[in-house]
Order: sequence, then C-alpha cells, then structure tokens
Amino acid sequence: MQGEPEVAVLRLGHRPGRDERMTTHVGLTARALGADRAVLAGDASKSVDTIADITDRFGGPFAVELTESPRRVLREWDGKVVHLTMYGERVQDVEGAIRRAHRGGDGGVGEPILTVVGSQKVSFDVYEAADWNVGVTNQPHSEVAGLAVFLDRLFDGRELDREWVGADRRVVPEETGKTVVPTDEE
Repeated sequence: MQGEPEVAVLRLGHRPGRDERMTTHVGLTARALGADRAVLAGDASKSVDTIADITDRFGGPFAVELTESPRRVLREWDGKVVHLTMYGERVQDVEGAIRRAHRGGDGGVGEPILTVVGSQKVSFDVYEAADWNVGVTNQPHSEVAGLAVFLDRLFDGRELDREWVGADRRVVPEETGKTVVPTDEE
C-alpha cells in the first residue's frame, strides 16, 4: 500500500497446463488486495502477461515478474517472510505481530513483507526460512483464499478503499448489473 514498506507475494512452483489459472489468480489477488508486486516461479509467462494486462487496464501500481530461482528470492529478501500454509500458526494468533513488524509498531521502522504461497508440496527449507508459518483455518483450501484472508488482515481492510492510478477503465459498484466504464467518462 502507498507509503508503507513493500508487500510482495512469491508464488512457489508452477506446473504449466495445470497451474495457469491458479497462478494467475494468486497474482490478481495480490494486486487487488494491496500487495505491491508478485514474483512467479517457473514458466508462468502466460500468467505474467494476464496480470500485466489487468494492471494496464484497471490501474496500479503493481508489478509482476518471473524468477527461475524462487529460493534465491526467498534467501535474499531483506525483510520479514510469511509463509502461508495450512500447517502454520493460526492467522488470528500472529496477525498483530506481523502487522506491527510491517508498520513499525512501537515507534520502529516497518519492514517489507514477502508472502510465500506454494503450489505443490513445499520443501522444509521454506518453513525454516519463514519468520512466520501462517495457517488460515488449518484446513485444506485454496492458496488464493489463504492469500486473500491474510492480506485483508495485514491491511485491516484498508486495501478495499485503494485508489488505482493509470486505469483506463473501472467497475461501477452497483446492486445489480455489470458496468465497466472508461475512466475518461468520470
């Protein structure tokens, strides 16, 4: 979010053909719910293109990039690491500490947050590298759902009022209907 330390999302693993839609939705959820950028592992160029296209049309700022070495991204991250896993500590038990670390509670300077989401089985070194292994419900569910809940809790819902820059269209909130208008009609 504007004026706060960076929040990035690292998507571990990408199985072409199987994970295209899920990887794309991880990136779109990161964008829509307040992250500054997404780093996608492997051959996820179709997902990168889709996320970049949505950002171009509906606004940013938001960056998306590919990495061939997600472990290097994790190892070289200069900030706190939150790994989302159903095996982690309950989000409601650790969200306050994570929020304070990010915002710099108690008068300190906030730290960037790297939020890690997996696809297939995540190796134990990711659990060890994380400052927090966080479970949203501790039940099997989508990594997209876990990411959405985590980001909403990190930002206390402030991300829902975010202003988008550089959009050429926007969705008009309404009770019924599906209205998208060019931004120059405002």
